[in-house]
Amino acid sequence: MAQLVPMRKAFGEALVALGEKNEKVVALSADVFNSDHSYMFAERFPDRFFNVGIAEQALVDVAVGFALNGYIPFANTFAAFFATRAVEMVRSHACYGGARIKMMAAYAGLSDSFDGPTHNSITDLAIMRSLPNMTIVVPSDPNTLTEMLTQIAEWDGPVYCRLNRNDVPAPFDSSYKPQIGKAFTARDGGDVSIIACGLMVSRALEAAEELQKQGVSARVIDMHTIKPLDNEAVLDAARATGAIVTAEEHSVIGGLGGAVAELLSDQAPVPVKRTGVQDRFAETGPYDKVLDAYGCAVKDIVDAAQAAVKAKK
Repeated sequence: MAQLVPMRKAFGEALVALGEKNEKVVALSADVFNSDHSYMFAERFPDRFFNVGIAEQALVDVAVGFALNGYIPFANTFAAFFATRAVEMVRSHACYGGARIKMMAAYAGLSDSFDGPTHNSITDLAIMRSLPNMTIVVPSDPNTLTEMLTQIAEWDGPVYCRLNRNDVPAPFDSSYKPQIGKAFTARDGGDVSIIACGLMVSRALEAAEELQKQGVSARVIDMHTIKPLDNEAVLDAARATGAIVTAEEHSVIGGLGGAVAELLSDQAPVPVKRTGVQDRFAETGPYDKVLDAYGCAVKDIVDAAQAAVKAKK
């Protein structure tokens, strides 16, 4: 197991560093700055930080206003609220006009595990992926997030970036240089490919170790950008290994698994098994236990990989 690293702190520090380099960077919050650690930016740049209160629709609209006036706004609230309360403004005001707002979606996936299904974001990737002009980034660990934040700031258009609430494994160090839209092969293998995002990358690597003991060679791909998807990486994995597993902290409907299945059904049909939340709401509890109970366990990935390999025969 890789060392656990706090993603919230990494985000706060990276946002401050970005603000020091570029005075056009501003930060906005829907009154969750203590939760997501954007308070660190507020303390360093009080004149460039704006708390709109518990008003997610206003958060997006104010951010759009900043973007239209040449600023680079980082809007902060929980992932569940971007994809529910604010989605009309995201669609009509940010995506339709191509506003360069950066939506930092805190407490994503099941990571707000003790607040239950109202605060879980297990449909946000599906919703955001359906919006034209949207770019979606799901960093696998704090190092990946730190490396990608400058790219997010410079990206021409709206970006939705998931952030985990908890301390998470860090499978990559600072030598890893991810690029938006370009997948990374974290481990090579010839029998099956596991395409994962976010926290599930570290669990996919654990699964690959277990599969190796069972005589199955698994490729592991960090698909940190859900949209635009790295089509070539997916197609190459399908053609090289003949079997695909997707792993995401999200419903199996419409997210990473949906994107991969849509592509492969059209261009390179192979067995595809999707791991994640199985079209249901999750309940409350300790984060690791909730992950394991609702389709995101290492065993779920191992079982899916075995089934995919069997199916291709």
